[in-house]
Amino acid sequence: MTQLPALVTLLTMLLLFGTVWVAGKARYKYDIKAPATVGHPAFERAYRVQMNTLENTVMFLPLLWLAANYGFTGWAGLIGLVWLVGRVWYAVAYLGAAEKRAGGYTVSMVAWAVLLLLACFGVGRAMMLG
Repeated sequence: MTQLPALVTLLTMLLLFGTVWVAGKARYKYDIKAPATVGHPAFERAYRVQMNTLENTVMFLPLLWLAANYGFTGWAGLIGLVWLVGRVWYAVAYLGAAEKRAGGYTVSMVAWAVLLLLACFGVGRAMMLG
């Protein structure tokens, strides 16, 4: 369990790469010339999946590691896996139809909120004891 946050981090990097790949493929398929970010709806969904995943990752990874380093390594890793499942669900659903993204979004944001609580508790406890 001690290596689970590291595995989640690696899997998150693969997810980010996958979203870049899908957006790039859609850009090519629908002939959307850079730096344009609008055009065919399928490209726009792929682009939003890429950007939303990147934005969420920036909020997720610090909390994952704060929770892991301040006493909740196993829990952080497990909750990180839930976040990852939610983000994959979100991406697949959004690529199909934007209105179907809510389930995956909700799962990933609940996992994020739990990590926030664990990180706050862990850091706060360390400050009080320290």
